[in-house]
Amino acid sequence: MKKIVFMGTPDFAVPVLTSLLDANYDVGLVVTQPDRPVGRKRTMTPPPVKKAAVAQNIEVFQPENIREDYERIVEYKPDIIITAAYGQLLPKQLLELPAYRCINVHASLLPKLRGGAPIHFSIINGESETGITIMYMEEKLDAGDILTQEKVVIEETDNVGTLHDKLSSVGASLLLETLPKFFAHDIKPIKQDEREVTYAPNISREMEAIDWSKDARDVFNLIRGLCPWPVAYSTYEGNRMKIWHATESEGTYAGAPGEIVAVTEDYFTVVCGNQHAVNIYDIQPAGNKRMSVEQYLRGSADRISKQVVMGE
Repeated sequence: MKKIVFMGTPDFAVPVLTSLLDANYDVGLVVTQPDRPVGRKRTMTPPPVKKAAVAQNIEVFQPENIREDYERIVEYKPDIIITAAYGQLLPKQLLELPAYRCINVHASLLPKLRGGAPIHFSIINGESETGITIMYMEEKLDAGDILTQEKVVIEETDNVGTLHDKLSSVGASLLLETLPKFFAHDIKPIKQDEREVTYAPNISREMEAIDWSKDARDVFNLIRGLCPWPVAYSTYEGNRMKIWHATESEGTYAGAPGEIVAVTEDYFTVVCGNQHAVNIYDIQPAGNKRMSVEQYLRGSADRISKQVVMGE
C-alpha cells in the first residue's frame, strides 16, 4: 500500500482527507499550518485539518515554514504527497521526494484562477462555471500538468460558502476516482496552456470595499463573492457597514452611484454606476452582528434614509 503524506489546512481540505481515510488509503502523516490565535480573545485554535487528523489518531506536523522545516516528511519516506489548500509553496526537495511525486487538489479549472482565492474570484469575475483540477505540483504556483478535471456550475444563488462546499465535495470524490488510474500509470498528464492563465490572489482589505461606480452585476458578484468571508463592505454616513446579502434590482434609477433610492421594510436599494441597482437584505452595522435589514429597521425606521450616498 502506498504511503501518503497529506498536506492541507482549512475546511476545504477536510473532506479530501477524510475521503482518503474512508477509502482505506495509508495516510500516516498530516502536515498543516500552525495553530493560530482566533477571535477577540486571540484563542490559539488548531486548523480544521489538524482537528480531523487528531480525531483519527494520525500524526500531525505543523512547520511554520515548510521551505526550511521539512525533515519529518523526508523521514517518513512517502510514496506520494497529496495537498489541498495547504497554504505554502513546497520546496524542490519535497517535490522530488516521493516516487509518485506530489499532486494537488485545486479549486478551479486550471489554467484559470491560479492562486489562493479561486473560489472567491470565480464568483467575483462572474463565471458561469468553475471546477476542480487535480494536477502535479511544481515550484511555480499552480502551474503543474493536469491529471483530471471536473466542472461545477455556479448558480445565481451561490456565494463563496455554498460553492466552497460543492467544490470540496467534488474535490474529494474526484481524487478517489483519479488515484487508482494514477497509480496504474493510466493517466496522460496535460500541460497547461500558459496563454489561458488567470490569477486569483488572496483577498486584500482593499478588495472588500464596494465600488458603487461599477455595474450592478459587478457589485452583486462582489457581495456574493465575499460572503460569508471576508464580507464586502461600504460606509453609511461615515460608519462601516458590511453587506452580507443582496440581489440585483430590476429597472433603472436616477441617482448618483452609491445613492440609496428606496427603503422598504426588508431591503434598501442602492444605485450603481450603470443606473441599475442592487437590493440589500442582510447587513452588519459597525459594532453589531449580522442582521436582516428588517431587523435593523425595527429598532428605528429612519436608521436608513433615502438620498444618503454610501461609500462617502
